[in-house]
Amino acid sequence: MKVPTGPSGPYRLLARALTAGVLVSASACSLHGVMRPADAPSLEPPATSAAPSLTDAQASAALITQGELGGRWSATQGGATWRDGLLKTRTDAPDCQRLLDGLYAEDLLGEPTGARAVVGLDESGNAAQLRYQVAAYAAPSDVDAKLAWLRTLPSKCAQFTSTDVRGGRLNVTVVPSVLPGVGDAREGLRLTMSDASAANAGDGSGAAPMLTLDFAAVRVGDRAVSLTNGGLGGAAQDSTQQAVQIGTQRLQDVLAGRPPTTAPVEPTTVPATPTTAPVKPTTMPVHPTTAPVKPTTRPVHPTTAPVNPFTGRPTEPLTESPADTDNTTADPADTADTADTADTADTAGTADTADTADTAQEG
Repeated sequence: MKVPTGPSGPYRLLARALTAGVLVSASACSLHGVMRPADAPSLEPPATSAAPSLTDAQASAALITQGELGGRWSATQGGATWRDGLLKTRTDAPDCQRLLDGLYAEDLLGEPTGARAVVGLDESGNAAQLRYQVAAYAAPSDVDAKLAWLRTLPSKCAQFTSTDVRGGRLNVTVVPSVLPGVGDAREGLRLTMSDASAANAGDGSGAAPMLTLDFAAVRVGDRAVSLTNGGLGGAAQDSTQQAVQIGTQRLQDVLAGRPPTTAPVEPTTVPATPTTAPVKPTTMPVHPTTAPVKPTTRPVHPTTAPVNPFTGRPTEPLTESPADTDNTTADPADTADTADTADTADTAGTADTADTADTAQEG
């Protein structure tokens, strides 16, 4: 009889079933120790990203307008040529070179990480240009770090020399600029460039600035407004301060959901003033040109004295009353003298005639 060496037939099937059961049991125990329900991955939804601190619409609404700076400002006609000729110069001082590069690229606060909006304006008075930007940055600390660096430039780059693309040398001066106390933090600079060869001519007059440029930046949270204002004809500091004041308030209003504050628009022309003084009478009131007409002759006096009918002799000579002395326009004193003389003569003549008549009668 042959003895089987291995399971066969029903025995083989039973052995396989037992083996499979042992393996399944062992696997179940092993998995139970490795992956428990508490270790299963969470099915919570991923956290949503934070809302942007500044939207494109808010950035555009926060821009200043040309009317808010006065009638001499209008929409820009394009970048000025002096930007390439004067701001693209080279210097050996690293901080000063970084300043020039940042002014040319308009990124002294770094590259914005969120929404931004930009507007350019031209001034008709001195051909200045103003570039105004509203932008969001990664964090307030990033903006503050740039402002702190800008604050050191009036000492690091108070005076330095740069060279343009043609080899010309320029004297550059950097001074701090006073800004309104708005926003969370702020910084302002004024940069001037002049011809170094003219300044070193030896005549002691120096050289007039070829370029005057203001830079200003104000942080509001992790947003900031920044601007450059200037040109070959100079930079009006009141325009820089006005843009900072209005622009910062406008950004704060937009972020708070308030209607933007609009500054009153200045009239483009001065109200007309009268070119002539009020019309006055061309002639004065008519006054008499001559004094009242007085008689030109004296009243007629009798040539002989009256005769007394009882005695036949003349009565006493008549004498003139004060009214009789009033005559023509001649001097009153002269008239009086003349009248007195005439009266005397008349009286004497009358007396002589009377005496002669009496004598003749008696004879």
